[in-house]
Amino acid sequence: MQFDTSSPIWMQLVEEFSRRIVTGEWAAGSKMPGVRELAADLGVNPNTAQRALAELERRELCRSERASGRFVTGSEERIDSTRAELASDAADEFIRRARGLKMERSRARELLEERWNGERQDGHDHHTTDVPDRGGA
Repeated sequence: MQFDTSSPIWMQLVEEFSRRIVTGEWAAGSKMPGVRELAADLGVNPNTAQRALAELERRELCRSERASGRFVTGSEERIDSTRAELASDAADEFIRRARGLKMERSRARELLEERWNGERQDGHDHHTTDVPDRGGA
């Protein structure tokens, strides 16, 4: 994982771990990797990984069980809510950048539609999502 210097690493881990949960990489109800394992895999201090996991608990995306470890929430409602939050954050970032480029709203919508459908101006098909479409917008 590449880290961005513009925000604390633990916050970036919260976003990454949330992504793993909403995409099913860490399935609802499943046991999560331990702090030391995550820290070693990601090349971060165990205290940094612990801080991110504590934030996931605060957000009710996981729970700790004494002597058993941490488990992903079983609440599909909480997972769906987090998915919507992450998507909203991504949409806000897209809008901020498009406005910064002085892009017209209609062109931004066209661009999103093209990308969603895997079409590009170069005429090639570029399907980049590895998450199944769950319907909706």
